Amino acid sequence: MEKFDVVIIGAGAAGLFCAAQAGQAGLSVLVLDNGKKAGRKILMSGGGRCNFTNMYTEPAAYLSANPHFCKSALARYTQWDFIDLVQRHKVAYHEKTLGQLFCDDSAQQIIDLLLKECEAGRVTIRLRSEVTHVGKTEQGFEITLTDRHVSEKNVSAHSLVIASGGLSMPGLGASPFGYRIAEQFGLNILPTRAALVPFTLHKPLLEQLQMLSGVAVPAIVTATDGTVFRENILFTHRGLSGPAILQISSYWQPGEYVSINLLPETDLAAFLHHERESHPNQSLKNALAKLLPKRLVECLQALGQLPDISLKQLNVAQKQALIDTLQCWQVQPNGTEGYRTAEVTLGGVDTNELSSKTMESHNVQGLYFIGEVVDVTGWLGGYNFQWAWSSAWACAQALVAAER
Repeated sequence: MEKFDVVIIGAGAAGLFCAAQAGQAGLSVLVLDNGKKAGRKILMSGGGRCNFTNMYTEPAAYLSANPHFCKSALARYTQWDFIDLVQRHKVAYHEKTLGQLFCDDSAQQIIDLLLKECEAGRVTIRLRSEVTHVGKTEQGFEITLTDRHVSEKNVSAHSLVIASGGLSMPGLGASPFGYRIAEQFGLNILPTRAALVPFTLHKPLLEQLQMLSGVAVPAIVTATDGTVFRENILFTHRGLSGPAILQISSYWQPGEYVSINLLPETDLAAFLHHERESHPNQSLKNALAKLLPKRLVECLQALGQLPDISLKQLNVAQKQALIDTLQCWQVQPNGTEGYRTAEVTLGGVDTNELSSKTMESHNVQGLYFIGEVVDVTGWLGGYNFQWAWSSAWACAQALVAAER
C-alpha cells in the first residue's frame, strides 16, 4: 500500500493550491481526481480567461450561515498574496471592472501556475482516479480507488483533504462526493442550491420578452431582503442573466420578486419634463429610445407598458406609471437555470463542523474541507477563487504543523 502524508481529493483550484503549499513545505502529497484534466472548472471560468481574484475581497462579499467563518482564512492569505504569486509566474493580467482581475491570455496560465507550484512541491497527481471508499484508521485514512492503471488499489495518508467542489456545472465533473464523505463521518450538511445563476421566467412574460434576447442594459437589481447590485442585466431566450442577475440570484428565494431599475443613472421625471419642453410633439417612444435600446422600448410598447402617444399627451398618471415600470420593475422569476449553468453552489459542509483557522473537522482528526464544498459562497467577480486560495492556504499550514 502506498503511503502519503496527505491525500487531497479534487484537482481544482483549492486542491491544487493546497497540494502545492503542503508539498513545498516537505510533505508527501497525492492529489486524486476523476477527470481527464486538472483544473477543468478553472479553464472555463471568466470566459476562458479566469477571473482569479478580486482586489476588493472582504468577508462581506461572502454568504454563509456563519458569516464570520471566512474571516480568518481571508485575512491570512489575501488577494495581494495571490496577485504576488501571479506576478512571480509572469502571468499578464488586467482589471476588467469592480476589481475583477483576469488573465490577459488564457485561464490555462493559472492551471499551469498551479501545476508548476505542485511540481516544485513534488506533488503526485493522479487523474481518472475514482475514490470508491474512504475509511478511518489509527494512523489516519485508507482510500480505495480505481484508476486507469489498475482495477483497484489502496493508499493511506495521515490526513485527508476534501476539495471536490460543489454541484455546479455537472458537465465538468461536479458531484456530491464531498458531501457524502462529510456525512459518512457525521458532519452536518446545509441545504444546497444553485447560485450565481440566470433566472428563468414564467409565461407569458417569457414569451413577451424573448424578442429582447441578447439585449443588455445597465441596471440596479434589488432583492426582497434589500440586497442591491448595480451592473448589467441581459435578456435571454430563457429569462434574465447578466452580472447583476447572477449576483442577486444568491440572495433570491423561490416565490420572491426582484426589483429592477432599468435607468439607474437617470432622473426620469426630469428627463421627461425637459424633453416635453423642448420637443412637445416628439413621441414618447422616440424620447425613451435616447435612454434605452430601441428593441426594449418597442417591446415595452407592445406589452402595453408604454402608451403610443406624444410627450405633450403624457398625463401625470401615465408619467408615474412609466417611472414605476422603468425604475421599479417588479419581476417574479419562475426559478433558475439550476446547477447546469450555475457558477457556484450555496450551502454545503456546515462551517460549525470545521475550524476556521485550519479547515479541519472538529470531531474527526486529520479530515479537512476546503473550497466550494464548504458553506462559504462569494460574489461574482473572483471572490470564489480567492476563497479557494485562502482556505487551501490555511489548510496547508495546518497540515504542515500537524506533521511536525
